[in-house]
Amino acid sequence: MQESRTTPPNQQRCDVLVIGAGPAGSTVGALLARQGHAVTILEKDRHPRFHIGESLLPANLPLFDRLGVGEAIRAIGIRKNAAEFISPDHDHVQRFPFAEAWDKALSHAYQVRRADFDQILAKNAVESGAILVEGCRVRAVDFTQDAVDIQAKHDDGTTSHWHARFLIDASGRDTFMANRQHAKSRNPYHNSSALYGHFTGVERNPGDAEGNISIYWFDHGWFWVIPLADGATSVGAVTWPYYMKQRQGRTLSAFLLETITLCPPLAERLKHAELTNLVEATGNFSYATDHTYGDRYILLGDAYAFIDPVFSSGVMLAMQGAFFGAEAVDTCLRSPAQSRKALRRFDRGMRRGPREFSWFIYRMTSPTMRNLFMAPRNLLRIKEALLSLLSGDIYGKTPIWPSLYLFKLVYYLSALRDWRGTRAAARARRTQILPSEDGGTTAEA
Repeated sequence: MQESRTTPPNQQRCDVLVIGAGPAGSTVGALLARQGHAVTILEKDRHPRFHIGESLLPANLPLFDRLGVGEAIRAIGIRKNAAEFISPDHDHVQRFPFAEAWDKALSHAYQVRRADFDQILAKNAVESGAILVEGCRVRAVDFTQDAVDIQAKHDDGTTSHWHARFLIDASGRDTFMANRQHAKSRNPYHNSSALYGHFTGVERNPGDAEGNISIYWFDHGWFWVIPLADGATSVGAVTWPYYMKQRQGRTLSAFLLETITLCPPLAERLKHAELTNLVEATGNFSYATDHTYGDRYILLGDAYAFIDPVFSSGVMLAMQGAFFGAEAVDTCLRSPAQSRKALRRFDRGMRRGPREFSWFIYRMTSPTMRNLFMAPRNLLRIKEALLSLLSGDIYGKTPIWPSLYLFKLVYYLSALRDWRGTRAAARARRTQILPSEDGGTTAEA
């Protein structure tokens, strides 16, 4: 990016140093710079760079407008009016139009190439006054009595140091601080791996359903199908770790294509499709850190926790967390006596999103949840509340919670009615979520 400073002086001072220029880091960097703080963002890669997670939620749109990037995002995206689910046990497609959610204003979202999306947010941070240093990986952090000393290595081999008043870890799945503190742990309730690539020639829905995200259940997990504005389509399989072990030397490309054949409706949709890029795999998908903040630092986005991408919540949670974080850090810097209260408020906001989504995510592959999703009823506005959750509308004043509690009650009663199937599914899940030994991230032609 032209605005980036790639060869900074060896010693620098700033108010806030942000690790990572993804959605969380670029958002919090822009907000704090606008509030008058000296912000430096260190990004290990260079924009534009490939990233998965192309499907946005309607709740993202107000955040884009507050940042001033709404028009730019709309220009690169394809409109997403609904999420649709396809089950091997049902003979219909169940579509959830966002316009039918509780808040009718949150009627749509967008699908975007993350390389373009992340670049827009990073550029906005620079235009807001933040300094972005690309090709620069943080290697060490030392918390002194009143500051944070950061050492980073540039991709040309040189080393630089920063002296900051506050540190924000938005390093994504690198989880810099969590790894450093041994504070990250595998989620005991959920564990999945992902295998994904981009295709051309994928059959698309007609009319205003063209940009919808499609979720296909199959025996080993579920698939996403995300249409992009340039004609490409992102296709990924989220599977249990045991299934990934079955690759046994096959290339990732061959294994993804073979996995697609296990889902006949998806295979039919992709019968004329061709892979256009490297296939990648990500393991150990679900994890959490045991805290969201510490003395002079906070964790944002995937640097704190990640559960599962089935509801496309990652970008929204990262950006919403950045708004919470900017408010907390501003208070810490301007009114130190209020720091504890501000950080506790930040902690509640950060934990809320993963908590509200996780109950549904843990159960998404269960027969009971599949049946409820494929035959939704709007008794006491249950369907509207569920759509609001799918829209990401969980932080405002939309009164969805009584209806969601009722949905949970219906779930438990349905599971109890089919207690044999529920017991069998629970036993299978205990085996499915066992961690794999080779749970890294790889790419392969």
